[in-house]
Amino acid sequence: MGEYSIGEAIQQFLNQSQIKGSIQALQIEEVWEQIMGNTIAKYTESIKIIDKTLFITTHVAPLKQELTFQKEKIKLRVNEALGKNIITDVIIR
Repeated sequence: MGEYSIGEAIQQFLNQSQIKGSIQALQIEEVWEQIMGNTIAKYTESIKIIDKTLFITTHVAPLKQELTFQKEKIKLRVNEALGKNIITDVIIR
């Protein structure tokens, strides 16, 4: 059995865990206003990551349409904020 630092052990656990997406979604929520601006953040109800797909929920129809047009931009900004290419698709609902 190899030796790991605590950080490496936690990272290995998260890579194999189902809570990884939830933790990444929390990281995105923390910087969502900086990434997308105050207005979009204000009307975003939830952010989830499931299998490398970012799900953004809002009940504001014009915002849904605007976010739909910005999917590629959102994906790039979120991946940049996370420091990794994690998100491969964005779903607005």
